[in-house]
Amino acid sequence: MLIAEAPVQIINVDWAVAETSPVSGSTSLLAQIGNTPLLDLSDFAQQLGVPAGVGVYAKAEWMNPGGSVKARAALRIVEEAERSGKLAPGKILIDSSSGNTGIAYALIGSLKGFAVHLVMPANVSRERKALVKAYGATLIESDPLEGSDGAIRLVRKLVAEQPERYFYADQYNNDANWQAHYTSTGPEIWQQSDGRITHFVAGLGTTGTFVGTGRYLKDRQPSVELIAVQPEDELSVIEGLKHLPTAIRPGIYDDTLADEQLPVTAEAAWEITRRLSRQAGLFVGFSSGGAVAAAIEVAKRLESGVVVTLLPDDGSKYVSLGIFD
Repeated sequence: MLIAEAPVQIINVDWAVAETSPVSGSTSLLAQIGNTPLLDLSDFAQQLGVPAGVGVYAKAEWMNPGGSVKARAALRIVEEAERSGKLAPGKILIDSSSGNTGIAYALIGSLKGFAVHLVMPANVSRERKALVKAYGATLIESDPLEGSDGAIRLVRKLVAEQPERYFYADQYNNDANWQAHYTSTGPEIWQQSDGRITHFVAGLGTTGTFVGTGRYLKDRQPSVELIAVQPEDELSVIEGLKHLPTAIRPGIYDDTLADEQLPVTAEAAWEITRRLSRQAGLFVGFSSGGAVAAAIEVAKRLESGVVVTLLPDDGSKYVSLGIFD
């Protein structure tokens, strides 16, 4: 039986009274990164068993230029490298990516005028390959059977062979990744929830979103609970998320930060992704479904509270994978 349609309310943030500014950019388009709306999914969540006294909200991160939450970190990484001189004229930005960060790098490179080389697993969706090429980036494909870890190993090999040619952005180990979320995503969530947030739920990929946002929220209110979401095991493939026990561990990850590690099955992620599209009008990616599935699980335990998660991207980059058929 289908769940009745649930209206989605939108909460915008007024940066005129915010404590920090969105990440600045060198063009008007880059200045639009950040300041995404917070969507109220409470009605949708309640129809899945969440108590009426619990609010469930999600940041609509596909509204960033480049179409994902990764635009925040990519811009911060690039601008820090420009300030330090590591990304100097003539240098090529190179990094590994499963898609979204690479698309953001390619977009920023097209605007700022530097070359971008991206190492991506050969089995990423056609849409992601097409987007990085559309922005003018060079795509280097790694072994599809090795996933994102294989892409990391290949990019390290390329940089070691020609270190003078590249600026290695290294999103998994670059502090600018989590700092982007400490200075933008965290403050936005705090203001948009009027400081009422009690639980923050986010998936682990590079871990930058979870670490940066989580650190900010803990600094504002130590009682906020941070729930880290990852696939149930290495066989549960959820695009954009890593099963950290069996993957190359991101250097920026702080394993003391999470109050709880919450595993999610691929089946649960897919089920919620489908429900969000058909019953809440939100066409989102697989990792978004996983994050909302985890947020609903957390919310079901509560009698009151405000649970906030993120929708990292929309579903447009995954259509060719057939998961929406």
